[in-house]
Amino acid sequence: MQTSEVLKRKISTAQDLQSVVRTMKSLAAVSIRQYQKAVESLNEYKKTLEMGLQIVLKDRSIDLPFPEPKPPNHLGAIIFGSDQGLCGPLNALIASHALQSMEELGVNRKNRTVLTIGMRLQGHLEEKNQDIFENLPPPSSVAGITSSVQEVLLILEEWRFNLSIDSVILYYHESMSGFSYRPCTQQLLPVDLRWLRDIQGRKWQSRTLPIYRMGGDDLFAALVREHLFVSLYRALAESSASENASRLATMQSAEKNIGDHLDELGTLFHRQRQSTITEELLDILAGFEVLNEKKSNSRRKESW
Repeated sequence: MQTSEVLKRKISTAQDLQSVVRTMKSLAAVSIRQYQKAVESLNEYKKTLEMGLQIVLKDRSIDLPFPEPKPPNHLGAIIFGSDQGLCGPLNALIASHALQSMEELGVNRKNRTVLTIGMRLQGHLEEKNQDIFENLPPPSSVAGITSSVQEVLLILEEWRFNLSIDSVILYYHESMSGFSYRPCTQQLLPVDLRWLRDIQGRKWQSRTLPIYRMGGDDLFAALVREHLFVSLYRALAESSASENASRLATMQSAEKNIGDHLDELGTLFHRQRQSTITEELLDILAGFEVLNEKKSNSRRKESW
């Protein structure tokens, strides 16, 4: 049986761990809200961007045919995971989703160039014999997303000019209500012509049309670059929000388990303490009886 001192040490260790878990829960909850706010503000910017495209495309023709989808000769994939652990099955899920999607596209493994965001993701892909072109660390805060996006854009330029990769797909987790998230796939390049045609066909919301003095081709190219920036920014923000949501759920489960363990240790400690007190009382009673017996014997001898 464990002694009271051993149980005290275990209770103290569990309480320290519980404190760490509660701190991690608080940090995860705050981070989720920050990344969600970043996504919400991005939605407004995307609306403005689409309005700009609507004006530029007003006098342009998008009559290109929409052929049956064919597997790209060389696919670039950007998969978003995490650098830190304690986030449940997040990395395993997105790795499995991305590999299945690329298999369904019919792209041979040798013709895939994969960029991973997050070190924890690499092991899940390498287990499936998927080579990795490069790994980048995810942003540690909302303020770091912009620099991460710029770094990814530089790699996309390298892919385009040195590797002739024109087809790029994003795989990331989309944050949903509560602690839930789901794998998401987005085609980054080439730009979806159906999306452009949908924007072109929208009705302008006022009677006055904006004018622009920059060349139409230059403005269109600039807006497309902004679209790429927005898409990558959203993927990073959504992935980070999902990571923290998964970590929060994991920490809540851990906190419950620690609480249950503390209850068990507390019960054992009180039982051990009560057992010790009982043994001490029994020793006192035994000693008292021995003294009484000695006194009785001495009185008998005196009476004799």
